[in-house]
Amino acid sequence: MLLYNARMLRRALLFTPALALAQAPPAIVASFSILGDLTRQVVGADATLHVIAGPDVDAHHFQTRPSHIATLRGAAMAVRNGWGFDNWFNRAVQAANFTGVMVTATDGLPPRAAPRGPGTHAHGPNDPHAWQDVSAARHYLRQIAAGAARLNLPGTTERATAADARLAALDTWVRAQIATVPEARRVVLTSHDAFGYFGAAYGVRFLAPQGVSTQAEPSAQGIAVLIRQVRAQNITAVFMENMTNPATLNRLAQEAGVAVRGRLYADALSAAGGPAADYEAMMRHNVTLMVAAMRG
Repeated sequence: MLLYNARMLRRALLFTPALALAQAPPAIVASFSILGDLTRQVVGADATLHVIAGPDVDAHHFQTRPSHIATLRGAAMAVRNGWGFDNWFNRAVQAANFTGVMVTATDGLPPRAAPRGPGTHAHGPNDPHAWQDVSAARHYLRQIAAGAARLNLPGTTERATAADARLAALDTWVRAQIATVPEARRVVLTSHDAFGYFGAAYGVRFLAPQGVSTQAEPSAQGIAVLIRQVRAQNITAVFMENMTNPATLNRLAQEAGVAVRGRLYADALSAAGGPAADYEAMMRHNVTLMVAAMRG
């Protein structure tokens, strides 16, 4: 009897590590902070989420490290934006020989053409900042949920449904806030051209000295045109963005005789405790600032 119990104990000790490994939550890797928050809303605590380009980090031209490659190598799912925004993530996935589920959040969305002209630096033919339209962010949720379903994560459908309902309410709120501004006043000047989807969805016209990339160099001619436009149209909604160098916009605002009204979050969330620590907080922060400034 004692010999039998000893054998059973040894057998249990041998299988315990394998059992623990089988029960470990799958790893999911998202390319940047906004996409990471939307992924978190879908997968909850049933997966270990890693975000490569975190809060207040510019994801346009991110430089990966060997540790990021290692994280991707062991991941069950990877989530990218697509449309050229996070091409560095594609290279990291290839370097890691990633074999898990790949989710491209923009797949199936109708794209907007990327801006063209002096000072612009396009990621490709499409403007990649689709998440600035809340209805597009809801599409992101559906893409992520479809990927998570392939991993058989429990509670995915319920969490995705609840998250979609929150974003539907957010979309209604954004429209109601913008409607309080007369149409002629719905003009915003920002550091770079990241709000095209927001403008198209909610009826706001955006101007920017830079193109869709934070590394674009605005031309002197383009800045002069914007200064004249700000003066002629009495534009009062002038904003920095958390990812861009303030020098150009500060100079433009000074020469146009207007004040910079605050900081918008376009391509990255703020750190925890900041005004844009998650996607919904980011949108509410941005809209509240824009509406007050557009009213003048």
